[in-house]
Amino acid sequence: MTEGLGCRAGQIEQVIRYTYWLSGCQGIVIGMSGGVDSAVAAAFCCRAIGPERVLGLFLPSSVSSPHDLQDAAALCAKLGMEHRTISIEPMLSAFRMMPDFTESPYLLGNLMARIRMGVIYYHANREHRLVCGASNRSEYLLGYCTKFGDNAADIQPILHLYKTEVYDIAKEIGIPEPIITKVPSAGLWAGQSDEGEIGLSYVEIDSSLKDLEASGWRAATPTQERVLALVHKNAHKRLPAPSLSAAFQRSE
Repeated sequence: MTEGLGCRAGQIEQVIRYTYWLSGCQGIVIGMSGGVDSAVAAAFCCRAIGPERVLGLFLPSSVSSPHDLQDAAALCAKLGMEHRTISIEPMLSAFRMMPDFTESPYLLGNLMARIRMGVIYYHANREHRLVCGASNRSEYLLGYCTKFGDNAADIQPILHLYKTEVYDIAKEIGIPEPIITKVPSAGLWAGQSDEGEIGLSYVEIDSSLKDLEASGWRAATPTQERVLALVHKNAHKRLPAPSLSAAFQRSE
């Protein structure tokens, strides 16, 4: 591992370890998607507190890829952490019984993300564990996440890393090649891909975000304008819910 990446990896592990010790919990639980973000986050958790204290949950729906299940299980075995698979289809079926239930990729995708996080927090509560998130900086700034779904967590160890940096670290810490090379996807519907849904590659996104941050968030290219529009549109996902108490605190 290069010195820069090695330093960052050590800092990430230290934050996880400190948060875990401070919480008094008995372990960490993380949702495993079969993708690179959860793989890297899980690997850091195992390195920080030991794999015997880390639980990975794979929570498939009917549209989940069998390859994702295989990759998640193989990674957990490689890391030495416990792995459980729980289908969310029965829960989705219960929601479909609601009067006037409406189904669309957008509505169902957000519902699945929130169901999955509900299952993860159930296990966290039952087994006195912290919930580890797997959000990266690129998706956090764009708001490419579900509120109270995949962006919910007790600790976010890779939130400071752009997606392209997550790939770099994944290679350095030995994440299996099939996970690194697969098309990034939230698995919300058949054929869904993150870059296809956003309409830009992660290389374009990260380059634009870095340039925008350096320029005081002033767009200089059409691509930067598209990225900045998403940053502004989804700012509510990065902020606490508006309230009178918050307004009073600002006025004091």
